[in-house]
Order: sequence, then C-alpha cells, then structure tokens
Amino acid sequence: MELPDIVYSKDEYVETASGNKVSRQTVLCGSQNIVLNGKVIVQSGAVIRGDLANVRTGRFCVISKNSVIRPPFKQFSKGIAFFPLHVGDHVFIGENAVVSAAQIGSFVYIGKDAVIGKRCILKDCCIIEDGAILPPETTVANYMRFTKNGTMEGGQGNPNFVPPAMQDKMVEFTKSFYEHFVKAG
Repeated sequence: MELPDIVYSKDEYVETASGNKVSRQTVLCGSQNIVLNGKVIVQSGAVIRGDLANVRTGRFCVISKNSVIRPPFKQFSKGIAFFPLHVGDHVFIGENAVVSAAQIGSFVYIGKDAVIGKRCILKDCCIIEDGAILPPETTVANYMRFTKNGTMEGGQGNPNFVPPAMQDKMVEFTKSFYEHFVKAG
C-alpha cells in the first residue's frame, strides 16, 4: 500500500544530522535525556517527558500529533520513582496516544487515542488498536493484538489478529512514512 505524501513546511520542522524530523511545535522536556536514534519523526503537539527519566527510541519511529510519551513511575513509601522508557525500531505511535510503558519492542503499532498504562511491556510485533486502554503493568506478548474492548487476541501463526509478516509490514510502513514525509517546495 503506497502512502500519500505528507507535506510539511521547512520552517515548522527541524531536521537533525541523523535524519530525525522534529516539529517546532513539540514539547521536549529534559531534551538532554531524550535519544532519537535516527530517522524518527516527531509531529506537532507531541510531548516527550525526558525530564522525568531517559526516553530512548530506535530508528524509523513515528510519534504522531498530540501524543504523549512519558516514562513510567512507581509509588514507594519514601516517594515516587521514574524509570527509563525504551522504544524499539520501526514503532508507530498514533495521534493522541498516551504512552507510559516501561518498554516497547520493535515493529509495534500503537493506534490513535490509545492509552498505554504505566510500566506496561509491549513485546515485538504487537498491535494496540485505536482507542484501546491498556491497564498498568500489562505485558502484550509477541504477535498479540490488544483490542479496544480490552481483550488480548492472536498469537504467532494466527493471521486473523496479527499478520505473520508483521515485522516486514512495520519496516515497510515506517520507512514509507518517512520517505513520504516531505518538505514543501
């Protein structure tokens, strides 16, 4: 499936030496603690909370408009502690998603308006549907789909829920998204 070009103004986005495209309308708190490993797109209105703990993304990740990426925390008797958030390669995070996971594997699709509760672990090649709300400390295994209804479906080899070629599809999708995210003029 060929994606249409998404055209942006060169004044609105900053392109780094490693190919990251970051909107000037994003909120990057604690930017010294945020590592984008190359060819990552951060769209306008996105918030990344590096002031709480380290946030690290792999290559070819897409953080869509108005999504919030914040490290997970745990309440202790002496206070609160934040933990680093690691995101793998070829991950798509949809519009208005709120992510507070401990770890997101590679080749993961998170739909728009999804909420990922604190300290969740998303393994490789899983799908979180649009509007799904993942309870805190949930683990979504490889090749599983977490639905809007709150159920977990799938498993490797069950093509009704997650395609067997999920890894290839996410590589193709995120690279295509990056290639079609072009400067105006």
